[in-house]
Amino acid sequence: MGQRDALLFTMDEAYTRLRDRLEGLTAKEFFWQPVKDAWTIYEDRPGHWTYHYEIPDPDPAPVTTIAWQVTHLATTRFMYHEWAYGAAKLTFPELVIPSSVAGAIEFLHAGYEALRADLKTEEDLDRQRKTNWGEMWPAWRIFTCMTDHDALHTGMIGGLRDLYYWTHQG
Repeated sequence: MGQRDALLFTMDEAYTRLRDRLEGLTAKEFFWQPVKDAWTIYEDRPGHWTYHYEIPDPDPAPVTTIAWQVTHLATTRFMYHEWAYGAAKLTFPELVIPSSVAGAIEFLHAGYEALRADLKTEEDLDRQRKTNWGEMWPAWRIFTCMTDHDALHTGMIGGLRDLYYWTHQG
């Protein structure tokens, strides 16, 4: 198995675990705030949704909702795709944030498909690509970073779903 095939395999495995963990997600779980002032997605003006973020990340990191986690995963994919393989002009505020579970999962999937389609050839993996913060990385690092990112946030989503379940019993 070549490096490209190995990257595709691990990306697909991580994404499948993520999608499995989102199976049956309800709107109540999606928007549930486990603590006051948790970061989430929200309507900042009629018909326009956004999400909490700061650059650089605050320390300590805030608690987030599942809605924030899914949106973060989707927007990050689009940004890596845009800056490494596209016009390198898109900014986070320009992304259209969905307001529902189904919309967020579709957004996540579209981001996954866009980035997955960038993994075309074995020969391209060592080519330097731009990140959305301007640093240059070999292409393979973008894909390993996204796989690691999926694993991290899948675990966080799983923990939030478990906590929701155990705090909303009978």
